[in-house]
Amino acid sequence: MSALTILLLVGAVVFCTHMLEAVTGFGCTVLAFPLVLAVTGDIGFSKIVLSILAWLLALYIVSTQFRRINWRQFAVICLIASAGMPFGFLLFRSLDSLVLTRLLGGFIVFSAGLQLWRLYAGRYGGAGPLGYLYLFVGGVVHGVFATGGPLIVLYSARKLTGKSEFRATMCMLWATLNTLLMIRYWSDGQFTPELGRDLLFLLPFLAAGILVGEFVHSRVDELLFKKIVFWTLGAVGLIMLFL
Repeated sequence: MSALTILLLVGAVVFCTHMLEAVTGFGCTVLAFPLVLAVTGDIGFSKIVLSILAWLLALYIVSTQFRRINWRQFAVICLIASAGMPFGFLLFRSLDSLVLTRLLGGFIVFSAGLQLWRLYAGRYGGAGPLGYLYLFVGGVVHGVFATGGPLIVLYSARKLTGKSEFRATMCMLWATLNTLLMIRYWSDGQFTPELGRDLLFLLPFLAAGILVGEFVHSRVDELLFKKIVFWTLGAVGLIMLFL
């Protein structure tokens, strides 16, 4: 394939996945990564480009929905997840990352399926004490793979009951975490002219995804929104399970 064809395919993936995150507030990177990697065959390019685009999307949501952020829950999430991260560094460094990723994917699929069953059965409730365990384990997993987000979503989707509050608070979290990634990429000299050129090409796809996502977000009710969140979470789990 030509370079232009590859970028067009990447742009199509960016549009679809970032549109979904503009609706829900999470999922674009983990959904897009295996598809972009399959198209480009370049893990470094896939990782940094998707991280930057996710960062820009999160900054947009935060800047336009700042008043909807639940700062108390944002602090709780950061505090408990941060407490788990050092355990990830210490406990899982020598273990098989592929096995752990698949175990995590299976757990996420099971949990998302359980929440969907409760939603469709009309038995959905608030977050219990188990939610704090999700946050802590999410921090542990983030310390290993930098992919603890799905577990954090299991807590947040039950604690942050309003769709706009959920989306804004999640995006504040991703903006915070990805800002640290941007600093690391900059210090490592990974921002190159070629990368900048490709990012400029992909920005219209990101913008289109945001516009469509905002349109959809404003028109779904709270129950349908929760169903979309957990269907998306299940898809994330399946990707982790079979990647």
